[in-house]
Amino acid sequence: MLTIQTRQFIDQWNAISNQVGMALVNPADAGAMAAVRAAYNAVLAQNLPPEGVTVEAVTLGGVPGLLIVPEHITSDAVAVYIHGGAYLVGDPSSYLGIGGNYAKALGTRVYLPAYRLAPEHPFPAAIDDTLQFYAGLLESGIAAHKIVLIGESAGGALTVTAMVAARQQGLPLPAAGVAISPWANLQHTGASMVTRDGVDPTVSKAGLAIMAGFFLAGAAADAPLASPVFADVTGLPPIMIQIGESEVMLSDALRLATHLAESGVRVTLESWPGMFHAWHFLAAHQPESQAALQSSVAFIASALDAAAIV
Repeated sequence: MLTIQTRQFIDQWNAISNQVGMALVNPADAGAMAAVRAAYNAVLAQNLPPEGVTVEAVTLGGVPGLLIVPEHITSDAVAVYIHGGAYLVGDPSSYLGIGGNYAKALGTRVYLPAYRLAPEHPFPAAIDDTLQFYAGLLESGIAAHKIVLIGESAGGALTVTAMVAARQQGLPLPAAGVAISPWANLQHTGASMVTRDGVDPTVSKAGLAIMAGFFLAGAAADAPLASPVFADVTGLPPIMIQIGESEVMLSDALRLATHLAESGVRVTLESWPGMFHAWHFLAAHQPESQAALQSSVAFIASALDAAAIV
């Protein structure tokens, strides 16, 4: 059962998503896109960070971002939270709620990269920036086995593709990743794109197709770094995938989990009945959101412990 606060958030989110579509009709109108991005950030920023965290600006690998520091740090590990927004909208400053919840629950510092957005900066800018941010974190002296990647939606896909890109560059890989509601297949061929279309309260196949077109800007939808279901994922560290049963992205998330498993990657898959896209945002209002967040925290803690032993 969705709470009143959750339903209100979904209504606001949908209103902004419709505005994103209208702004994309004329992507040359920078003012329209800037206004939509500001409105999107304002909606997400309603999910306030928990008490006991501070925020500061950082730059790693030449990419700006934010750092969330919990009052009580219990681990020298760090997390990188990669925001979603269809590669078109979103800013670290509007993700302090979910980022802060992870920082406090993990007892670690959480970094949020501000990767460049499409349509001004289409594929592969977001992947390039996320990789540079990760490389900068390594260069700062933090060991790869003490780093975890977390992301939702486009950020969920980036959690995987950033690892693939890091491996291609010869960089050491992080200890683990958590992909929440990953936008894993920009071809949108999963069965749930039909069976959940109209059931999913926040995302539609038609809307995804429009946004994917502006992100790809002519690149193939099956490009491995755009759609991780087509990537060579061999050798990646343990990955958790959490997906809502109501999502149009459900089948493609299941396909990603299968692809990881068949490639020898340890994968943990959770499908949450009745849940919607990136429901973790509502941890302060929806019991399933808090439970999913805590489940991913337990996965991360276990993966960090295992990585420390190797």
